[in-house]
Amino acid sequence: MFEMEESHLNVLFFLTPKSDVIYIFDDYKITKVMDIMEETGYTALPIIDRQGHYVGTLTEGDILWTMRKNPELNLDCIGEIVVSNMQRKTEIEPVRGSADMIDLIKIALKQNYVPVVDDNNIFIGIITRQDIIQVCYARARKDL
Repeated sequence: MFEMEESHLNVLFFLTPKSDVIYIFDDYKITKVMDIMEETGYTALPIIDRQGHYVGTLTEGDILWTMRKNPELNLDCIGEIVVSNMQRKTEIEPVRGSADMIDLIKIALKQNYVPVVDDNNIFIGIITRQDIIQVCYARARKDL
């Protein structure tokens, strides 16, 4: 796959910057999040606080699990819940821009995107699994 020196590629090469990423704030109500998910077709969105720190990722599954665990909730009730109060089933850990390429690939095997933060945990963007696969595919074709 990657030779040793290629494993030290800067992961920022793959970065989709924050300005091009759909994300949500931790103070959004779920109604707004559901609207964003419907408009974009995304099933998972990075969460940041108003200072720009990465907080986690909210998925459609998180919303569904909350409804299942709380049968008294209907769409109107759950829509009033704030993102920061939602229990998330899976924590998607971010990487720093200095992350090793091999570590990035290992993480991307488990999730569709990897959030990227700076040294102060400020969200700077994402790296998608698709972007990684495209580069790996292009390199593999070149080596054939």
